Amino acid sequence: MGGAADEVGAEAEAAVPGRRAYIGSFTANGGRGITTAAVDPETGALTVLHSTDAVPNPSYLVPDPGGRRLYAVSETADGAAAAFLLTPGGPELLGPAVPVRGADPTHLTLVEGRLVTANYSSGSVSTLPVGEDGSLGTTAGVLAHEGSGPQADRQEGPHAHAVASTPDGRWLLSVDLGTDSVRICTFTDPAGGAPAVHDEVPLRPGSGPRHLAFHPHGHHVYVIHELDPAVTVCRWDGARGALTPLGECRLLPDGVAAAGTYPSGLVVSPDGRFAWAANRGHDSLSVLALDPSGGAATLVTTVPCGGHWPRALALHPDGRHLYVANERSGDVTWFTVDPESGVPERGGAIEAPAASCVVFV
Repeated sequence: MGGAADEVGAEAEAAVPGRRAYIGSFTANGGRGITTAAVDPETGALTVLHSTDAVPNPSYLVPDPGGRRLYAVSETADGAAAAFLLTPGGPELLGPAVPVRGADPTHLTLVEGRLVTANYSSGSVSTLPVGEDGSLGTTAGVLAHEGSGPQADRQEGPHAHAVASTPDGRWLLSVDLGTDSVRICTFTDPAGGAPAVHDEVPLRPGSGPRHLAFHPHGHHVYVIHELDPAVTVCRWDGARGALTPLGECRLLPDGVAAAGTYPSGLVVSPDGRFAWAANRGHDSLSVLALDPSGGAATLVTTVPCGGHWPRALALHPDGRHLYVANERSGDVTWFTVDPESGVPERGGAIEAPAASCVVFV
């Protein structure tokens, strides 16, 4: 036996939720592009299978809901996005990368048949139509952010850093580090044009919001700040499209100086009891306890991230294992999460030069 039978077996194994991890990286800094790894369902351990450098700097990835395709930004000055078909032999390009008409796209999401990118250097959000076969069409619209912040070296203008669909798919939230705000957007063009701003919610000046994550019940949002180590807890009203800041939770213990720490990623447990944040510079993971409503967060402790400069972290779909992409030490470290305390314990690591994100299919 072999050949087609082996391929069918590989496809069936890959179809099990969370059995494959895909690691993005910066090829300009020695990264391998997109690395595919097998995930051990018991220990969380990763085993590298293959990699592709079909596009430069695929720094952030997102799979489609069916787990058949993978989308990547190409974080370059020209800015592009690419679609891949997931096969047993690794991701295969579905056509050439498509320009996003924005500089340094650093994040992306899928919303209602569109791929949306956050373009950091140009401070804009782009939309690209997704075809029935999963391929990308020409960029349909670009929303240019406006504004600035008090930190002149980092906030001289807008810097869109993340985009996220709300749980019901009705709204798009765009997080801007340069303007210290989150924009709530809608899509009024059924053909996939640029999003329209419904509201812009200001956050603390100089905080530099970077990414956000929803509580599982969908009524609260947690915004992590890059320029000051804190998370803002917000109430989300999906009926009105209203985001209301409620308070902040510091990410470093009392007495630890904030200077030199630049938080990056944030994830929330499936049961809504915990959240974890990655801190570059301090090279740690912050463990946050969430109250039953999701409306408040408390710092429990910090633990070493297992490497240097944790650019992103990801939680396995089963909620038992946490993964950290350590960009400057060039590895992905996995942890087992204690279900009672939420504190992660290091399990192991694989080499992953210039690692920038991890996603599961």
